[in-house]
Amino acid sequence: QVQLVESGGGLVQAGGSLRLSCAAFGLTFSTYGMGWFRQAPGKEREFVAAIRGSGGGMTYYPDSVKGRFTISRDNAKNTVYLQMNSLKPEDTAVYYCAAATFVSGSEYSYDYWGQGTQVTVSS
Repeated sequence: QVQLVESGGGLVQAGGSLRLSCAAFGLTFSTYGMGWFRQAPGKEREFVAAIRGSGGGMTYYPDSVKGRFTISRDNAKNTVYLQMNSLKPEDTAVYYCAAATFVSGSEYSYDYWGQGTQVTVSS
């Protein structure tokens, strides 16, 4: 059974940093692309970052987080990370990690999802 378990969320002031982790169980982690999405109250789920499982670990970001967020992975630990710097109040959301054979910015590309972790950025 596949499980993705996020951790590292919390409350931080604007301008601060957080690092989210997502540990994967029950899948051949190195062969999967991994993504991070977020969902704020009353809004649709939004793509945040993705990293390929092969092809040199290429990464993808939307303009809203480019230059502030960094996705990385440690295949030896079956874990993907999201380093978030220069956080803004509008980054407040529940953050989800997800696994896909082929990553994209669409949530429909992803086969497995974690339960989410809350990130709150105060102004």
